[in-house]
Amino acid sequence: MTASTHILTGDGVRIAYRFDGDPALPVLVLSNSIATDLHMWDAQIPALSAQFRVLRYDARGHGGSDAPAGAYSLDRLGRDVLELLDALELQRVHFLGLSLGGFVGQWLAVHAPERIDRLVLSNTSSHLAPAAVFDQRIREAHAATDMRAIGERFLRDWFPASMLTADDPRVAPFRTALLAQSADGLAGSFAAVRDADLRRTAALIVAPTLVIAGDFDPVTLPEHGRRLAETVPGARLLTLPAVHMANVECAEAFERATIEFLSAD
Repeated sequence: MTASTHILTGDGVRIAYRFDGDPALPVLVLSNSIATDLHMWDAQIPALSAQFRVLRYDARGHGGSDAPAGAYSLDRLGRDVLELLDALELQRVHFLGLSLGGFVGQWLAVHAPERIDRLVLSNTSSHLAPAAVFDQRIREAHAATDMRAIGERFLRDWFPASMLTADDPRVAPFRTALLAQSADGLAGSFAAVRDADLRRTAALIVAPTLVIAGDFDPVTLPEHGRRLAETVPGARLLTLPAVHMANVECAEAFERATIEFLSAD
């Protein structure tokens, strides 16, 4: 593994990234969910980096990236990725995004189709509503003195109760990331999700696409994944017996499906 480093975007924000795997392999970009960082993919790196040169990054507002105050937009989050690819001289990549990362993947495939080879959209949606819910979450993020209560709510939405009550070690890194989460970064990202609506434009995606949904996901419901797969031309749908973090709860099936899809002729 290599240590994280940074690029500087056009609006002066540092974006942290790291590579894993042989530089000769095809590049796969991994995009994190809201309130996590690039380490949400740690368990997948051994399998994925055997087949791809894996590029992970922290979305603005998360992890080692800067967290400017104010509302973020999906356009800005997508441009962050394009600027990262440009800085690293990567013309065309595979892309895997989960939740917020899945929104970014859709944006990229619509607005920069020449940069995306194959696309995996996991536990995500083309639109989430109502806006008032996100407005409330933004207010809560700004009012919080720490992230403990907000973090525990995220964990309940991400993992089954059995993993939480058993103090499953797979949960611990997510709790640590949540406690370190920037309030400005969280609020800004909530605004980006609140305002995102790809229900029509997702039909413009031409990249071969795999949509992964969780049977028990309370955040991006199974029907969100189904509708997304029905909208993207030729998309495949895989539903796993998982809550929101399908890459953690169903790691082996998730990795196998991803590798098989991205490696297909």
